[in-house]
Amino acid sequence: MKDRRKQLRNKSTPEEKMLWQKLKGNKLGRKFIRQYSIDNNVVDFYCPARRLAIEIDGELHKDNQKYDQYRTRYLGAFGIRVIRFWNNEVKNELEKVVSKIKENVSPPAPS
Repeated sequence: MKDRRKQLRNKSTPEEKMLWQKLKGNKLGRKFIRQYSIDNNVVDFYCPARRLAIEIDGELHKDNQKYDQYRTRYLGAFGIRVIRFWNNEVKNELEKVVSKIKENVSPPAPS
């Protein structure tokens, strides 16, 4: 798995690189890991403190939506939430994507 993660990091899409610039170094107040493995799956980004996986989907995923749904349920069995964004969302609405991620990693407001 380690070699697979390294290969994925080295072949990151432009959208993954764009988003990583916004996530790395605790910029959202949480640590994120790039190309993190969970069982036999590798997710694009992972926030361990919130057990949140972030997936960036491109053209290939349009034909694999059933598999992506299965994978989301599978990761959910490990207590991991998955949020997905399309490449074009990251490319054209990066700040909106970052805002949604921030909402998902921020602590809940006191009631």
